[in-house]
Amino acid sequence: MSPDPSTFHTWTLPNGLRCVHLEDGRNVGHCGLLIEAGSRDELAGENGLAHFIEHSLFKGTTKRRTFHILNRLDSVGAELNAYTSKEETWITASFLSEHLERSVELIADIAFHSTFPEKEIAKERDVIIDEIHAWRDNPGDAIFDEFQSILYPDHALGANILGDEKSVGGFGREDVLRFIERQYRNDRLVFSSVGPMPPKKVKRLTEKYLSDRQTASSQHARIAPEGYTPQRIEGENAVHQVHAVIGAPGYGMGDPKRTALMLLSNHLGGPGMNARLSLNIRERYGICYNIESSFFPYADTGEFTVYFGTDVKTFARAERLVMKELRDAREKRLGVVTLKQAKQQLIGQIGLGADSGAGWMSTMGKSMMLYDRVRPLEEAFHAIESVTADDVLEVANEVLDPDRLSTLVYFPPKG
Repeated sequence: MSPDPSTFHTWTLPNGLRCVHLEDGRNVGHCGLLIEAGSRDELAGENGLAHFIEHSLFKGTTKRRTFHILNRLDSVGAELNAYTSKEETWITASFLSEHLERSVELIADIAFHSTFPEKEIAKERDVIIDEIHAWRDNPGDAIFDEFQSILYPDHALGANILGDEKSVGGFGREDVLRFIERQYRNDRLVFSSVGPMPPKKVKRLTEKYLSDRQTASSQHARIAPEGYTPQRIEGENAVHQVHAVIGAPGYGMGDPKRTALMLLSNHLGGPGMNARLSLNIRERYGICYNIESSFFPYADTGEFTVYFGTDVKTFARAERLVMKELRDAREKRLGVVTLKQAKQQLIGQIGLGADSGAGWMSTMGKSMMLYDRVRPLEEAFHAIESVTADDVLEVANEVLDPDRLSTLVYFPPKG
């Protein structure tokens, strides 16, 4: 069960920055600044800039050099981290509760007072280009990024979060400052914290360290992708087995149908060993080591995918079996017992995934950003319980329509 909604403490600072805190009994605290700015917010010529900025935030502030930033929490056994996704950037800290102030102050210093020295930016370009090369060496990751370029043509959601050598190699300090000025507006920031720290103390520290930054309201509106055309693309890659992705656009966060699609995706190929794709292809025929389906919603769209890897000799058979499972999902209504078990499984997985302070910090921050309130897990559980077999059949026929599916296949080099 999630915490009682009355235990969530929320407040808005005078500058418009929203805050949320959950007091719990663990000795370890977690806090983070969520910035609603990801790779989808990049304009032409900016591919990879949101991620580049995330790296550059650690390279010096008006009062700290890189070593002092990294040592500030490491020296007390705490952790400082950051990551960038398609729609957001996080700066986070995990710490023993007595180091709360140190953590809040450091996050504020990094987010609001970074100086982005040109010398450090130049070094970080090489680091990120190495990261791009490492990404290309992992076909299981690279194939999903290429598949997104099919789902979202000519849209930033279809571009790699890391960027490419050309775009990253051209970034300078002015590009960084321009993106931050445009995207890091206070109405797009949420501070989230979890731990044994009293709410009054957390509020006092946010007022002390986060309230002095003034910005205008955000003017940058996100544009939904359009123009998707199903494709089948096959090509050789530096792989030892065949890697394949089959999928189509799905529903966004605001679409009530997303819950049924989430349930269907988990039933077909979720992490459970009893998922249909795993049972009927991996376990029955032993021709796929990795086979899974996933559904990921964005603010205004989403993506459903099936991924599998197999030997060249068994690829055609594996693909036929995958397509048979998708056809069955479109044609066969889930029975009462199967539907009930699918709901229980998904609810259990969500509950287990949220059973951590860091997980709750992330969940609360995203909920505040999306809904301007903390959405209790019970609300999500109720939505899952309300899904009917007809709902699942409807989304299966919409999203898994063979005329809407795209396929991307990496074959090993011949010879």
